Amino acid sequence: MTNKVGFNPDYPCIEASDALYRRAQGLIPGATQTLAKGPGQYVKGVAPKYLRRGRGCRVWDVDGNEYLDFNMGIGPISLGYAYPVVDEAIRAQLEDGITFSQMHPLEVEVAERLRRLVPGAERVRFSKTGCDVTSAAVRLARAYTGRERVLCCGYHGWHDWYIAVTDRNRGVPETVGALTHTFQYNDLDSVLEAIDEEVACVILEPVVFEEPRDGFLEALRALCDAHGAVLVFDEMWTGFRLALGGAQQHYRVRADLACFSKALANGMPLSALTGRRDLMELCDREVFFYTTFGGEALSLAAARATLDELEARKVPEVLAARGRRLREGVGAIARELGLDYLRCVGLDCRSLVTFDEKAGPPLELKSYLQQELVKRGILWSGFHNLCFSHEEEDVDYALTAYREALGLLGEAVARGEVHERLRGAPVEPVFRRTGQFHLKPRRAIHAAR
Repeated sequence: MTNKVGFNPDYPCIEASDALYRRAQGLIPGATQTLAKGPGQYVKGVAPKYLRRGRGCRVWDVDGNEYLDFNMGIGPISLGYAYPVVDEAIRAQLEDGITFSQMHPLEVEVAERLRRLVPGAERVRFSKTGCDVTSAAVRLARAYTGRERVLCCGYHGWHDWYIAVTDRNRGVPETVGALTHTFQYNDLDSVLEAIDEEVACVILEPVVFEEPRDGFLEALRALCDAHGAVLVFDEMWTGFRLALGGAQQHYRVRADLACFSKALANGMPLSALTGRRDLMELCDREVFFYTTFGGEALSLAAARATLDELEARKVPEVLAARGRRLREGVGAIARELGLDYLRCVGLDCRSLVTFDEKAGPPLELKSYLQQELVKRGILWSGFHNLCFSHEEEDVDYALTAYREALGLLGEAVARGEVHERLRGAPVEPVFRRTGQFHLKPRRAIHAAR
């Protein structure tokens, strides 16, 4: 018997997943194309490794087990898997073709929608991945300002300018890494220490799970204006979820450039760079940012249908309401059970379960909770990323499953048995070090003089 979304008597059988994984080892480096989807993010021996299909907010693994999914493709699925309106748009475009020898009308049509929905989107360019457009934004800022240094906060992709500030920076020239520095979110002093006349841009995720405090985003806007730096919002997670116009609309703070992907096309590969005309028009001749597949028509057809559906059905408001119930519900259950080491934090549309070290290693606590949720038919890797297809009854079920799983976690912590109860190796961190370093370029510059 395969497991369903329900209180299954045992953990799912994942023999087909494990067989595929063995074939991948020694063939595909890391076994995965996306780190957050890889086996290291799930309890080994318990969670599936390969998914076969999805519909709505549910997925089925290669062994036939069914799960209520709170990852949603690690962001791109904003409406739901196999969402009829989007799939029909893709099929209709497929009848006419995928990629052509000249431009396609959809490039104009989707750009017009983005200009209408996104504040400050005076010009629009398309590409395929999020790091494509964040890297293009950095190049534009450097070209516009004539400066080279970058201040960043958050995750921005795998390209050299950013990945140099993580511990996965092998292969990046030191001279490239020396031009990028980090600052701490909601810590204006770390920005004040870093920003100067050599900074081309400040790029950040405008919000991840911690809300901006004390006018942080407004202060960044003012600092960039004062120092002549370009302000770039990386809106991969906030675009079309937090609000149709993203964080710029929600927080009423204007960025010079804004980068989008994920929710834009409900799973089809598409990204967009939007922003001020004078910056973006450098792409006409001075800055080279062209790709063969930027105008690929299936993804643009999906984006047109997705944007229309997001707007017509007021999807950000729906995600906020259902996500708020889930976030507050998990927090209430934890308090009722006396689990003062667990909190559910973040936005209404995207929340995160966090663990205090006083109860044990956080990754082991997370792994045990994940293990018990997987048994109950919930695919979860630490956060709740809702889509429009999540219904109220899905939230109800998730909270019921949480109550049972958190009860088991509390018991395991009280007895000091979390590690012993794990049925496989715990989940791994994506990066071992992503903050509290490369913080103060001004000091580094002065020391070199």
